[in-house]
Amino acid sequence: MKAQFLKLSLVTLCLLIGSANAQAQQGLPKTAPVLKLSDPLPGNLFVELARVVNPSIVNISTSVVPQGRTARDPMMEMLEQFYGQQFQAPRQQQPGKARRMGLGTGFIVREDGLIVTNAHVIAGADIVEVQLTENAEKQYKAKVLGFDQRTDIALLKITPTEKLTAVTLGNSKEAQVGEWVAAFGNPFGHGHTMTKGIISSTGRAIEEINKYPLIQTDASINPGNSGGPLVNSKGLVIGVNSAIDARAQGIGFAIPIDEVKKIIPQLEQNGSIRKGYLGLSPGDINSEDDDLKGAVVMAVGDGPAKKGGIRVYDLITEVDSKKIKSARELVDTVSDIEPGKKVKVKLIRADKPKTVDVTIGERPEEVTRTMQESPSKKPNGQKAPFNLGFSITDLTPELRKDWKVESDVQKPMVVEVERNSVASLQGVRVGDVIVDVNKVEIKTTNDVLKALKKGTNKIKVARPDGVSILEIEVR
Repeated sequence: MKAQFLKLSLVTLCLLIGSANAQAQQGLPKTAPVLKLSDPLPGNLFVELARVVNPSIVNISTSVVPQGRTARDPMMEMLEQFYGQQFQAPRQQQPGKARRMGLGTGFIVREDGLIVTNAHVIAGADIVEVQLTENAEKQYKAKVLGFDQRTDIALLKITPTEKLTAVTLGNSKEAQVGEWVAAFGNPFGHGHTMTKGIISSTGRAIEEINKYPLIQTDASINPGNSGGPLVNSKGLVIGVNSAIDARAQGIGFAIPIDEVKKIIPQLEQNGSIRKGYLGLSPGDINSEDDDLKGAVVMAVGDGPAKKGGIRVYDLITEVDSKKIKSARELVDTVSDIEPGKKVKVKLIRADKPKTVDVTIGERPEEVTRTMQESPSKKPNGQKAPFNLGFSITDLTPELRKDWKVESDVQKPMVVEVERNSVASLQGVRVGDVIVDVNKVEIKTTNDVLKALKKGTNKIKVARPDGVSILEIEVR
């Protein structure tokens, strides 16, 4: 009886399992997805693309005129990478003699010799020369009509002896993932090289590379390809090859041609792009509080920001109704605003929200601002309590000069940090300007001494690259 019951149970279990499998199989798709395929890919597609596009590709070489300094020839470094061996270093160049600096690519966008390339291709060059074909003996001296570092686009002009062949610019907004593309360029000096691949992604936002979201492709891009065109299967330029991800293979990026088309007229007419300007130096905020986002004002010059009431160490969170999460985002947002427009700027000052009205100015030429790593001589400071291991002092004219601190900053500075102390282990550095302690606004050294307490202290410090919030525990 038990045996019969066991057999019946096993049969029932098998039926249940079989029924479950059948139901599972019924839920799986049995038909292939419907693909909207166009005409078959022609076998000679890339042959035709090379024939049509290559006449518009130019090789770009740049040179500098040394001022009695020693520098290695980049061509020599390129050969060492290619052959994997060390070559004898060239002798020092004499002052005034042009020295080859780098190689890149460009493409002709107008028959009279107007050429698009990357700004980083011609950056720092004294001489820019253009070669129309790899074996051409003639080198055209190119005039740099304009360039923009943030978009990484430059516009050159040569005066040819004949009418040139120009590319046709397409629409990058129509680019689709999986679409065939070809990259043209001058990689490692191998002129008029063509590689093929597909569009791997569109709208790839990488702020460190470009303000515009980029086209990602697996078409091979190497040093020297910079400034060359990315072309679709119709022979239309949809991007400007700009960068690669050196950590991987087959990850390259191109600037969308729709954005390039907008700035070509500005570069040709003005030599630069008309950009909005606040007149301040922004930095990022380093904090464990994920809700605390924005751009910290590190310095305020004589400009729109100062007239609008913006102060040093204000945290800007919104400009013209656009949220600001970083210093880079602030620069890009303001740059895109038409000069002369009045906007509302939301900020946080001493932990309190505030809104000011600012009239956007026009950005002048950018000036590089440097800061020394340490003061020229060690000043005396007052030691922080509780054996924290750092000393502070009020700002003096000498400290301001050494550390490039603006005149309107009225805060104390860290002038000494003891090795292996509590402060050093928590990241306090010499040169830190103390903004507040435990959310108490700081103006003098005595303010810091009074605000520090036993237990956990939150200290906000300003540095050349932004503001950090440090936690220091007093036991």
